[in-house]
Amino acid sequence: MAGAPFLLLSIRGEDDAAADEYASVMRFAGLDERSLHRIGLTHRPLGDLDLANWSGIILGGGPFTVSDDPATKSPVQQRVEVELADLMAAVIAADFPFLGCCYGIGIVGAAVGALIDRSHSEPVGPLTVELTDDGRADPLFAGLPDTFDAFGGHKEAASVLPDHVIRLARSPACPVQAFRVGANVYATQFHPELDVDGLCTRIDAYKNDGYFAPETAETLKSAARARSVTHPMAILRAFAARYSR
Repeated sequence: MAGAPFLLLSIRGEDDAAADEYASVMRFAGLDERSLHRIGLTHRPLGDLDLANWSGIILGGGPFTVSDDPATKSPVQQRVEVELADLMAAVIAADFPFLGCCYGIGIVGAAVGALIDRSHSEPVGPLTVELTDDGRADPLFAGLPDTFDAFGGHKEAASVLPDHVIRLARSPACPVQAFRVGANVYATQFHPELDVDGLCTRIDAYKNDGYFAPETAETLKSAARARSVTHPMAILRAFAARYSR
């Protein structure tokens, strides 16, 4: 794709997981290294970001959770959250194309006043996503089935959304699997960039981060391989196609 590139913001300090995330977003969005740039926020500050230089921004997931006790957050996490809060203020004010994956629910949700807590966590692995009426009508989600399988795994979630935020999807255990702010700012709780190989890479990378008991890693991988996850990636393709300029 010619024109302004997209930007992937990564909070993954683990090189294998970060590289897999970048490759997956590129592949499923139909982008390449010229049209998808990456900034690893755990390795360097965000710095000044001129939205006019980008077609859109994608925020990946990772081990940070917005609802962590501030006293337990590392200096890197604290810096990243401040930088992302400033960025989200600009993105929302401009209604600039943005897609936050998993961690995006917390970051975008916090920016718009959603209640982010640990009431609706989900285990690592496959889950069933159901679109709302608004989701079925949304430009990024309209091509998806009413229900589809996805991969997820999160400690926190959005329990309550403000009235002006549009809920796009839910799951049996989590009332907010996706939402939209304005016309162009999106967040998903599930991972649209994850296929089974990517999930297995993440399981290896984060088996000591409290998402699951480390000794269950191989069982989780087997459960993931038993489900067919093919639809969520269409969201990345739709995002890139809709906002490329």
